[in-house]
Amino acid sequence: MRAVIQRVSSASVTIDGTVKSSIGQGLMILLGIGHEDGQEDLDWLVKKIAGLRIFNDNAGVMNRSVVDVGGEALVVSQFTLMASTKKGNRPSYIGAAGHELAIPLYEQFCVALSTAIGRPVGTGEFGADMKVALVNDGPVTICIDTKNKE
Repeated sequence: MRAVIQRVSSASVTIDGTVKSSIGQGLMILLGIGHEDGQEDLDWLVKKIAGLRIFNDNAGVMNRSVVDVGGEALVVSQFTLMASTKKGNRPSYIGAAGHELAIPLYEQFCVALSTAIGRPVGTGEFGADMKVALVNDGPVTICIDTKNKE
């Protein structure tokens, strides 16, 4: 699994002109799922994201997690995060999981993250043409790949 995590002041997902989900202060997470990903990847990534200390404390130091600040989360599936650009200029998405694996893992990820942060998680719609808007706070953007844990 690959995730791009952005600390945001606000974020939203719009589908066909209708806002599906929106959040205030918290994390905007773009999630890519590979065909080799499974429960171990999901569990590790949820724990890592929920504990990621990227919010400022009273001294202005990034020392607080989304849980610590009572922040929200919005998770959007993004198969293009699994792109390989090793050959030519046209990305290959052969590493991205198919719907039969990706949809259940995406849904499980959202449920597990909701449990970990103690509040509902906003979502996009798997496979939809989504318009994502956000105000990146900082900016702070972190990329995590469960295949590169060390």
